[in-house]
Amino acid sequence: MNTLNKNKLIDSIARYIFMAMTIISSSFTIILFAFLFVKGIKPFLPNYEYGMINFFEFLFGMVYRQDKGIYGIGFIIINTIITGFLSLIISLPISVLTSLFIVKIVPKKFGVMMRYVVDILSGVPSVVYGVFASGLITLMVKNIGYFFGIPTAGGNSMLSVIILLAIMIFPTITSMSITAITAVDKNLEMASLALGATKTQTNFKVVLLAAKSGIFSGAILGLGRAYGEATAVSMVAGNKLYGPTFNLFDITRTLTSTMLSGLKETSGVDYDIRFSIGLILLIVIFGSNIILNVAKRRIGK
Repeated sequence: MNTLNKNKLIDSIARYIFMAMTIISSSFTIILFAFLFVKGIKPFLPNYEYGMINFFEFLFGMVYRQDKGIYGIGFIIINTIITGFLSLIISLPISVLTSLFIVKIVPKKFGVMMRYVVDILSGVPSVVYGVFASGLITLMVKNIGYFFGIPTAGGNSMLSVIILLAIMIFPTITSMSITAITAVDKNLEMASLALGATKTQTNFKVVLLAAKSGIFSGAILGLGRAYGEATAVSMVAGNKLYGPTFNLFDITRTLTSTMLSGLKETSGVDYDIRFSIGLILLIVIFGSNIILNVAKRRIGK
């Protein structure tokens, strides 16, 4: 076998290996969705052993009372979307500007040190963020509410959840943005500067637009973490029994905190309904990802 045929064979083997790995990794999403669907659909079937739950009351209901057998998650879905997107709105510009500062402005050695800080923040366990939020963020929110004459439940509120999530998703978005900005072709910058654009104009109108795909990927990952965070959110949300919550200083409830509250159960409706909520959470995440991808395609056109 000559060298050319040998290289073609190696390329073919590598291609099939990569294809197999892609199929395996992609199938995890399908398996997860199928598992949640099979488990989550049970409470809405006529032969459900604990008594069938009305699906439309479950999906659009505005009261969630386990003690009374009322399982309406409509307001919880709204609360989850509000807290997720508001945390993203706060964290995304801060993360992007931080990334731009690290890659394009500060001296290289200082930028490396700041990357280490971002990496450390990425590795902090969520429960540590929760303890920090319950001890400091809630106190801050409580004092803000007191200053404006707004009562709070000891600082537990939607605002506390939003601030907490904004802090938690900051390292994810920043890391992805740093990678995206670093990968921008230097020739684009040189061409922009040669045409008379300032360094700032080049950074904002050329570099960020060229890196938008990676930045939005970071936003999607960050929003997914915001939606999926349970432990830390449960420590500051307050688990409201009805809603939706539009007052930032009022307690709230998210899909993940609702799922976490049923962990003590091993059977029954409260146990099975968690799979139904998990299925809805996946759908919310997929829908939000679609929205962000549409926004990515529109920006910069």
